This record gives sequence, C-alpha cells and structure tokens, in this order.
Amino acid sequence: MEAVVKIRNIGTSAGVILPKDLLDHLKLKVGDELTVNISDDGLELSPYDADCARRARLFERSHRKFRNAYRELAK
Repeated sequence: MEAVVKIRNIGTSAGVILPKDLLDHLKLKVGDELTVNISDDGLELSPYDADCARRARLFERSHRKFRNAYRELAK
C-alpha cells in the first residue's frame, strides 16, 4: 500500500498525518509508538517493539564488556 502525505506544522514541530485506511492496514492506532530508521533510500517507519529495544540495549552492554569474545566467536 502506498500513500502520499504532506508534512504539516503541529505546534512548534512538524508532523505527518497518516490516513485511517493506512493505519488500519498497518494495524496501528492513535497513541502507538513508531521506530524511525534512516537509510539511503529514505525513512522507514515500523511499530516500536519495547522488548526488541530492551534486547538491543542488553546486547550493546554485553558487547562492550565481551567484545573480544564476540570477535573470536565471529572467526
């Protein structure tokens, strides 16, 4: 599904209004959080996954502590 949306002023910020049919298609609702990834092709929006974010933080912490072990395992 593809939709063309316009960037609008929202208070002192800017935002994009997502049409209802797009929200329904993505199974999102008002108040849901999104993760924004920037790539060479543009922006990618995906539903925020708190459990995935927690696991990523845990990996980053362990990666700093055990970076030499990870390097050896990667060989």
